Amino acid sequence: MQVILLSDVKSLGKRGEIVKVNDGYARNFILPKNLGVEATPKNLNELKIQKKKEEKEAEEILNEAKEYAKKIEAKPVKLTMKIGEGGRTFGAVSSKEIATGAKQQLGLDIDKKKMKLEESIKTLGTYDIPVKLHKEVTATLKVIVTEE
Repeated sequence: MQVILLSDVKSLGKRGEIVKVNDGYARNFILPKNLGVEATPKNLNELKIQKKKEEKEAEEILNEAKEYAKKIEAKPVKLTMKIGEGGRTFGAVSSKEIATGAKQQLGLDIDKKKMKLEESIKTLGTYDIPVKLHKEVTATLKVIVTEE
């Protein structure tokens, strides 16, 4: 019997896949627990429609991420640090401070967890911080750290 999986089933397949299983396994396990439905022409057509809808939504999310990346890369974020004797800094600039600065200066909501900051910034200068917006889109945020 062919079955369309409605959710992931361990060692059988992922959601949306069409798999061939024994009749007893389908009748006694998959169908009663709503893990899948029988692969009838009607159900196969619904699966096609569902996949097209999901692809369209995924494409829209990707396009939104690309647009947001352009906004992020358009302007730099300027942050200040206190400097002591000999050019030594007090503290460091973290991804939380960069996200706050981006919100205040550029009006962009950037999640601090999406910033790939190797280590916190402890010196003055210009830094390029990669921001992962989508699995296919990574923007580069320019951060300028100056003396307070």
